[in-house]
Amino acid sequence: MVVLGIDPGLASTGYGVLESRQGALTARDRGVIETRAGAPQERRLADIHAAVVALLRDHEPDAVALEELYFGANVRTAFAVGHARGVAVLAAGQRGLPCASYTPQQVKAAVCGNGRAGKDQVARMVAMLLGLGEPPPADHAADALAVAMCHANRTPLTSALAPAAR
Repeated sequence: MVVLGIDPGLASTGYGVLESRQGALTARDRGVIETRAGAPQERRLADIHAAVVALLRDHEPDAVALEELYFGANVRTAFAVGHARGVAVLAAGQRGLPCASYTPQQVKAAVCGNGRAGKDQVARMVAMLLGLGEPPPADHAADALAVAMCHANRTPLTSALAPAAR
């Protein structure tokens, strides 16, 4: 299974592509989609959409996993992140790919065993668990890989429990 993890943001959208084979995770790609400050919002969103479409085309993932929107004190930022998240979901929907969403606490718990872990701890654990040698230089890329890891590790359990729920 190949998972595209996304940490959405209007200025910087992190992405991480993981492959899961027989329980082993391998990082295929990671990085940050950056948009130009001062550009109109519609242009920035179009750029994010085009970059996600290219990632989907290049990596042909089986699923997309996104970090849920976190509402802090700044509602304006939350709306901008929500728009960026929306264009990523749109790109996945255009390809018929399933999307899963995880809260920051779920992602941190899945990767670090602690839902309150700091960004530096998440980055170090991502590097260690994926054998990267050192954490990704961008927090957004590390977070996106963590989201993909959360999904890849939950999918087998979710699939195993699905027949019992019927």
